[in-house]
Formats: sequence, structure tokens, C-alpha cells
Amino acid sequence: QVQVVESGGGLVQTGASLTLSCTASGRTFSSLAMGWFRQTPGVEREFIGAIDWSGSQVKYADSAKGRFTISKDNVKNTLNLQMSSLKPDDGALYYCAAHPASGPYYYTRPESYEYWGPGTRVTVSS
Repeated sequence: QVQVVESGGGLVQTGASLTLSCTASGRTFSSLAMGWFRQTPGVEREFIGAIDWSGSQVKYADSAKGRFTISKDNVKNTLNLQMSSLKPDDGALYYCAAHPASGPYYYTRPESYEYWGPGTRVTVSS
């Protein structure tokens, strides 16, 4: 069993930056492919970005390109999501997800992930 926990959410103003972090325990962190998703009420969970087990391959949603950066530190066992130029539409519950990988792959669909954190809320005021 893998336990996933997000942190770093909060209330920020439009245009601000914010970094979310995620830790995963119960499995060797470097064996996990990971992803970030977000969700608002009544809307399907939205893919933001994904990273392979080594941290060398990253895939972003179009909405995240140029503003969000995902990084994976297999020494500190931490996944980060750096967000900049935040907009009110970025406000959501942000989830980190983990998948025990069999190779250097990333996964963009939520059903590919077995383990999820409880989420951390980001609110962007206008």
C-alpha cells in the first residue's frame, strides 16, 4: 500500500505563484510514476501533468504548459508542482497520484493511478 499526501495549498491572489508538494510512502519512491490532477465541483478530474519514475520525462496538459512545472526528487522523496501566473480558474482541489511503474513511462489518465492523496485546496482570488 502506498500512502500519498499533498501539501502547500492555500489562498493566493491572481498572478501569484504557489508550489504544491507530494510525498509517497510504502514503496520505493523512485519506482513510482506520478501525476497531478485537479478537480472542481461538478467537473471531471482534470489532468495537469505527469512524470516518470526517474523524473526525466514529463507531460503537461495544454492548460499547464508554460505556467506549471513538475519535478520529482528521488532523494528527498518529493514531487513538486510549481505554479505561476495563477488565475481564478486554477482554483481547485489538487490531487497527487502514484503508480508503481514498470519502466520510464508517464501516465495521463486518472484510471492509470492506483494511489491518491486526499488533495490540497488552491483558491485564487481575483
